Amino acid sequence: MIVGAPKEIKPGEQRVALTPAGVRALAERGHDVLIEEGAGLGSAIRDDEYAALGARVVSADELWTKAELVLKVKEPMPPEVKQLRGGQALFTYLHLAADRALTDALRQTDAVLVAYETVQRPDGSLPLLTPMSEVAGRLAVQEGAFYLGHAHGGRGVLLGGVPGVPRGNVVILGAGIVGMNALRTAVGLGADVSILDVNVDRLRHVEELYGNQVVTLMSNSYNVDQAVRRADLLIGAVLVAGARAPVLVTEEMVRTMKEGAVIVDVAVDQGACIATIRPTNLAEPTYRQFGVVHYGVTNMPALVPRTSTFALTNATLPYVLELADRGITGAIRGDASLAKGVNVCRGSVVHPAVAAFLGEAPSPLESCLR
Repeated sequence: MIVGAPKEIKPGEQRVALTPAGVRALAERGHDVLIEEGAGLGSAIRDDEYAALGARVVSADELWTKAELVLKVKEPMPPEVKQLRGGQALFTYLHLAADRALTDALRQTDAVLVAYETVQRPDGSLPLLTPMSEVAGRLAVQEGAFYLGHAHGGRGVLLGGVPGVPRGNVVILGAGIVGMNALRTAVGLGADVSILDVNVDRLRHVEELYGNQVVTLMSNSYNVDQAVRRADLLIGAVLVAGARAPVLVTEEMVRTMKEGAVIVDVAVDQGACIATIRPTNLAEPTYRQFGVVHYGVTNMPALVPRTSTFALTNATLPYVLELADRGITGAIRGDASLAKGVNVCRGSVVHPAVAAFLGEAPSPLESCLR
C-alpha cells in the first residue's frame, strides 16, 4: 500500500502523523511511504531522516494524488478536503460531532474517514485519544498558570502560593484521562485542588491516590456552581466518546467568577463544556469575557510537538500497520476497535454519535464497505 503523511496546515500545528520509526516499520513490510517535504520539521524531524529509512519526500500534490492511506494529526482543512479522492482512506483526529460544516463536506467525498478519537477497545478505552489527553491535561494547568500572571491578563495568583499566602484554587471538571493528568500537575505545583465527576468510583480512586490533598465532589449543577465561584483556574475535562461535550458551566456561572480568573476548556474541540468558550488558536489563544480569561485552543498538544508526535504515533502505529497490511476494508472488518473509528464512509455517516449530532440515524458500516 502507498501510505502518505502530509504537512499539517492547521494554524500553529507542528505535529506530524508519522515518525522515522513508523517509516521503517512500514517499509520493512513492503509498503511505500510518502512524506511531504518539511512535514516533520516542527517536531524536529528532518526530511533526510525519513529518506534514510525508505520514505520518499514529495510535494503535497503528489502525496494526496498517490497515497491510498493518508495519515494526519488534525482534521482536514478545506484545501485538504478538496484533495480527498474516491476510495482513499484518511486516518486522523476528526471531532465531527462539533463541526457540522466539516461533516457535510466530508460526506461529499467518496473517501473512508477514520477518527483516532473514536477507535475504541471492548473495555471502552480510547487508545488513540489517551496520549494526547495526557499531554493536554498537563498543559491545561501549565497554560492556566501562565495566564494567571497579571501581565497575561490574570489575577496575579501563584498556584502554589508561598508561606503566609493562600494557594491558588484549581477546579477540574471530569476525572478521566485529561482530568487526572491536570490533577497530577496541579497537585505537583502545590495548588488547592477540587475535582468533580459523575462517577463516584473515579472519585474514590482520586482519594486513594491523593488523600486529603484534593477535594472530591460529585458533579451536579449545585456543586459545579459553588466550585466555579471559588476557582482561580477552571479546567474543562469532560468527554463523551465521539459526541458533543455536555455544557456543565453556564454563562450565568461564568459571570460569578473572580475578576482575572482563567478558564481552560480541553473539551473545546468537542464543542466545549463551558458555555462561554469558543475555539481559539495558538497565535491568539485567549480572550476576555465577563472579566475572565478564556483559553480555547483546539490543538493544545501542538505546543509541545515533538513530545506529542512521538506519543501519538506510538499509539497509532499498530493500527496504521494493520490498515496497510490488511487493506482498508479488511482491517475494518477484522478489527472491531478500528471499525468504531470509522465516522464517514463513502458519503455515509456511520458513527452513531456523529449521526445523532446531525439528527439522523447512522448508516450501517457494512453497507458502504467495498
